[in-house]
Amino acid sequence: MKRSEINAVIREFEAMLADYRYFLPPYLSFTPEEWKGKSHEFDEIRDNALGWDVTDYGLGDFSKVGFALITLRNGNLKQKDKYPKTYAEKLLYIREGQYYPMHFHSNNKEDIINRGGGTVLIRVYNSTPDEQLDKGGDVTVHVDGRTYTVPAGTQVPLKPGESITITPYLYHDFEVEPGTGPVLLGEVSQCNDDEHDNRFLESVGRFPTIEEDEAAYRLLCNEYPAAE
Repeated sequence: MKRSEINAVIREFEAMLADYRYFLPPYLSFTPEEWKGKSHEFDEIRDNALGWDVTDYGLGDFSKVGFALITLRNGNLKQKDKYPKTYAEKLLYIREGQYYPMHFHSNNKEDIINRGGGTVLIRVYNSTPDEQLDKGGDVTVHVDGRTYTVPAGTQVPLKPGESITITPYLYHDFEVEPGTGPVLLGEVSQCNDDEHDNRFLESVGRFPTIEEDEAAYRLLCNEYPAAE
Protein backbone atom coordinates (compact mmCIF):
# COMPACT_ATOMS: atom_id res chain seq x y z
CA MET A 1 0.00 0.00 0.00
CA LYS A 2 1.06 3.58 -0.50
CA ARG A 3 1.54 5.63 2.65
CA SER A 4 -0.80 8.21 1.15
CA GLU A 5 -3.55 5.55 0.99
CA ILE A 6 -2.97 4.61 4.64
CA ASN A 7 -3.03 8.27 5.66
CA ALA A 8 -6.27 8.84 3.76
CA VAL A 9 -8.12 5.91 5.34
CA ILE A 10 -7.00 6.93 8.85
CA ARG A 11 -8.34 10.43 8.23
CA GLU A 12 -11.63 8.93 6.98
CA PHE A 13 -11.81 6.76 10.09
CA GLU A 14 -11.17 9.78 12.33
CA ALA A 15 -13.87 11.77 10.54
CA MET A 16 -16.44 9.02 11.02
CA LEU A 17 -15.61 8.77 14.71
CA ALA A 18 -15.94 12.54 15.04
CA ASP A 19 -19.36 12.40 13.37
CA TYR A 20 -20.48 9.82 15.94
CA ARG A 21 -18.83 11.75 18.79
CA TYR A 22 -16.65 8.73 19.63
CA PHE A 23 -13.61 10.07 21.46
CA LEU A 24 -10.25 8.31 21.34
CA PRO A 25 -7.41 8.03 23.88
CA PRO A 26 -4.71 10.72 23.47
CA TYR A 27 -2.01 8.39 22.13
CA LEU A 28 -4.04 7.83 18.96
CA SER A 29 -3.32 11.42 17.93
CA PHE A 30 0.44 11.26 18.53
CA THR A 31 2.47 12.25 15.48
CA PRO A 32 5.46 10.16 14.34
CA GLU A 33 7.74 12.87 15.75
CA GLU A 34 5.99 12.76 19.12
CA TRP A 35 6.41 8.99 19.28
CA LYS A 36 10.20 9.37 19.06
CA GLY A 37 10.25 10.93 22.52
CA LYS A 38 7.94 8.52 24.31
CA SER A 39 9.50 6.68 27.26
CA HIS A 40 8.86 3.23 28.74
CA GLU A 41 5.71 4.69 30.31
CA PHE A 42 4.09 3.86 26.96
CA ASP A 43 5.33 0.26 26.68
CA GLU A 44 1.84 -1.18 27.09
CA ILE A 45 0.92 0.43 23.79
CA ARG A 46 4.06 -0.89 22.09
CA ASP A 47 4.02 -4.39 23.59
CA ASN A 48 0.31 -5.03 23.00
CA ALA A 49 0.10 -3.43 19.54
CA LEU A 50 -2.50 -0.89 20.58
CA GLY A 51 -3.38 1.81 18.11
CA TRP A 52 -3.86 2.19 14.37
CA ASP A 53 -3.86 -0.83 12.07
CA VAL A 54 -4.47 -0.71 8.31
CA THR A 55 -3.99 -3.83 6.22
CA ASP A 56 -4.55 -5.15 2.73
CA TYR A 57 -3.51 -8.64 3.91
CA GLY A 58 -0.50 -8.40 1.65
CA LEU A 59 -2.72 -8.75 -1.45
CA GLY A 60 -2.11 -5.26 -2.78
CA ASP A 61 -5.72 -4.18 -3.39
CA PHE A 62 -7.02 -2.38 -0.30
CA SER A 63 -10.12 -1.16 -2.12
CA LYS A 64 -11.31 -4.78 -2.39
CA VAL A 65 -9.65 -6.71 0.46
CA GLY A 66 -8.71 -5.05 3.72
CA PHE A 67 -9.87 -2.87 6.54
CA ALA A 68 -8.74 -0.33 9.12
CA LEU A 69 -8.96 -0.86 12.84
CA ILE A 70 -7.98 0.55 16.20
CA THR A 71 -7.02 -1.71 19.09
CA LEU A 72 -8.06 0.29 22.13
CA ARG A 73 -7.19 -2.22 24.84
CA ASN A 74 -5.74 -5.71 25.02
CA GLY A 75 -3.89 -8.06 27.33
CA ASN A 76 -0.80 -10.03 26.38
CA LEU A 77 -0.76 -13.82 26.54
CA LYS A 78 3.07 -13.84 26.44
CA GLN A 79 3.41 -11.38 29.35
CA LYS A 80 0.43 -12.17 31.57
CA ASP A 81 2.12 -10.97 34.76
CA LYS A 82 2.92 -7.57 33.29
CA TYR A 83 -0.31 -7.20 31.28
CA PRO A 84 -3.03 -9.22 33.03
CA LYS A 85 -6.07 -7.99 31.08
CA THR A 86 -8.17 -10.91 29.85
CA TYR A 87 -10.17 -8.83 27.39
CA ALA A 88 -9.75 -6.69 24.29
CA GLU A 89 -11.67 -3.94 22.52
CA LYS A 90 -11.37 -2.77 18.92
CA LEU A 91 -12.99 -0.43 16.44
CA LEU A 92 -13.11 -1.36 12.75
CA TYR A 93 -13.80 0.75 9.69
CA ILE A 94 -14.96 -0.99 6.51
CA ARG A 95 -15.83 0.73 3.24
CA GLU A 96 -18.36 -0.45 0.70
CA GLY A 97 -16.70 -2.87 -1.69
CA GLN A 98 -14.14 -4.12 0.84
CA TYR A 99 -13.93 -7.70 2.06
CA TYR A 100 -12.58 -9.08 5.34
CA PRO A 101 -11.39 -12.63 4.47
CA MET A 102 -12.96 -15.82 5.79
CA HIS A 103 -11.39 -16.98 9.07
CA PHE A 104 -12.04 -18.41 12.51
CA HIS A 105 -10.45 -18.12 15.95
CA SER A 106 -9.22 -21.20 17.78
CA ASN A 107 -9.71 -19.79 21.28
CA ASN A 108 -11.13 -16.31 21.16
CA LYS A 109 -14.81 -15.51 21.57
CA GLU A 110 -15.92 -12.08 20.42
CA ASP A 111 -18.92 -9.88 19.88
CA ILE A 112 -19.05 -7.87 16.65
CA ILE A 113 -21.23 -4.77 17.06
CA ASN A 114 -22.41 -2.40 14.35
CA ARG A 115 -21.76 0.99 15.97
CA GLY A 116 -22.98 3.08 13.04
CA GLY A 117 -23.11 3.66 9.32
CA GLY A 118 -24.31 1.05 6.85
CA THR A 119 -25.27 -2.59 7.19
CA VAL A 120 -22.50 -5.14 7.65
CA LEU A 121 -23.00 -8.69 6.37
CA ILE A 122 -21.38 -11.49 8.39
CA ARG A 123 -21.22 -14.77 6.44
CA VAL A 124 -20.99 -17.86 8.69
CA TYR A 125 -19.93 -21.49 8.32
CA ASN A 126 -19.04 -24.18 10.83
CA SER A 127 -15.55 -25.65 10.57
CA THR A 128 -14.99 -29.29 9.65
CA PRO A 129 -12.56 -31.40 11.73
CA ASP A 130 -9.84 -30.65 9.14
CA GLU A 131 -10.56 -26.90 9.42
CA GLN A 132 -12.33 -26.49 6.10
CA LEU A 133 -15.79 -25.01 5.47
CA ASP A 134 -18.71 -27.20 6.45
CA LYS A 135 -20.92 -26.29 3.51
CA GLY A 136 -23.80 -28.56 4.50
CA GLY A 137 -24.38 -28.08 8.21
CA ASP A 138 -26.70 -25.47 9.67
CA VAL A 139 -25.03 -22.83 11.82
CA THR A 140 -26.22 -21.73 15.25
CA VAL A 141 -25.94 -17.97 15.62
CA HIS A 142 -26.34 -15.69 18.65
CA VAL A 143 -27.61 -12.24 17.70
CA ASP A 144 -28.52 -9.77 20.47
CA GLY A 145 -29.88 -12.38 22.86
CA ARG A 146 -31.61 -14.43 20.13
CA THR A 147 -30.29 -17.92 19.31
CA TYR A 148 -31.35 -19.50 16.02
CA THR A 149 -30.00 -21.54 13.12
CA VAL A 150 -29.24 -20.53 9.54
CA PRO A 151 -28.01 -22.50 6.51
CA ALA A 152 -24.27 -22.69 5.95
CA GLY A 153 -23.00 -19.63 4.10
CA THR A 154 -25.79 -17.33 5.25
CA GLN A 155 -24.89 -13.65 5.49
CA VAL A 156 -26.28 -12.37 8.78
CA PRO A 157 -27.08 -8.64 8.37
CA LEU A 158 -26.26 -6.29 11.24
CA LYS A 159 -27.75 -2.82 11.14
CA PRO A 160 -26.50 -0.07 13.48
CA GLY A 161 -26.93 -1.18 17.09
CA GLU A 162 -27.07 -4.90 16.27
CA SER A 163 -24.41 -7.48 17.17
CA ILE A 164 -23.41 -11.11 16.74
CA THR A 165 -21.36 -13.41 18.97
CA ILE A 166 -18.55 -15.28 17.18
CA THR A 167 -17.55 -18.50 18.93
CA PRO A 168 -14.32 -20.49 18.37
CA TYR A 169 -14.14 -22.43 15.10
CA LEU A 170 -17.00 -20.45 13.57
CA TYR A 171 -15.80 -19.33 10.14
CA HIS A 172 -16.87 -15.78 9.31
CA ASP A 173 -16.13 -12.97 6.88
CA PHE A 174 -17.36 -9.38 6.56
CA GLU A 175 -18.55 -7.12 3.80
CA VAL A 176 -20.84 -4.11 3.57
CA GLU A 177 -24.30 -4.29 2.03
CA PRO A 178 -24.07 -2.28 -1.21
CA GLY A 179 -25.68 1.12 -1.09
CA THR A 180 -25.66 1.46 2.71
CA GLY A 181 -22.31 3.23 3.18
CA PRO A 182 -19.17 2.57 5.26
CA VAL A 183 -19.56 0.85 8.60
CA LEU A 184 -18.10 1.52 12.04
CA LEU A 185 -17.82 -1.77 13.93
CA GLY A 186 -16.98 -2.46 17.54
CA GLU A 187 -15.35 -5.66 18.71
CA VAL A 188 -15.35 -6.86 22.32
CA SER A 189 -13.49 -10.09 22.98
CA GLN A 190 -11.21 -12.13 25.15
CA CYS A 191 -7.53 -11.21 25.10
CA ASN A 192 -6.58 -11.07 21.44
CA ASP A 193 -3.66 -12.96 19.87
CA ASP A 194 -3.63 -12.25 16.13
CA GLU A 195 -0.33 -14.06 15.64
CA HIS A 196 -1.54 -17.50 16.77
CA ASP A 197 -5.35 -17.50 17.04
CA ASN A 198 -6.49 -16.61 13.50
CA ARG A 199 -7.05 -19.39 10.95
CA PHE A 200 -7.69 -17.92 7.50
CA LEU A 201 -9.28 -20.17 4.91
CA GLU A 202 -6.94 -18.80 2.25
CA SER A 203 -3.33 -17.85 2.92
CA VAL A 204 -2.94 -14.11 3.48
CA GLY A 205 -0.36 -11.77 4.95
CA ARG A 206 -0.85 -9.57 7.98
CA PHE A 207 0.68 -6.12 7.50
CA PRO A 208 1.04 -4.30 4.18
CA THR A 209 4.24 -3.58 2.35
CA ILE A 210 4.31 0.22 2.40
CA GLU A 211 5.46 2.49 -0.41
CA GLU A 212 6.57 5.72 1.26
CA ASP A 213 5.16 8.25 -1.18
CA GLU A 214 4.47 10.82 1.56
CA ALA A 215 5.16 11.32 5.27
CA ALA A 216 3.21 9.21 7.74
CA TYR A 217 0.22 10.93 9.36
CA ARG A 218 -0.02 8.36 12.17
CA LEU A 219 2.22 5.40 12.96
CA LEU A 220 0.70 1.96 12.67
CA CYS A 221 0.76 -0.36 15.66
CA ASN A 222 3.78 -2.25 14.28
CA GLU A 223 5.82 0.90 13.61
CA TYR A 224 6.45 2.41 17.06
CA PRO A 225 10.07 3.31 17.84
CA ALA A 226 11.57 1.70 20.92
CA ALA A 227 11.75 3.78 24.07
CA GLU A 228 15.08 5.55 24.57
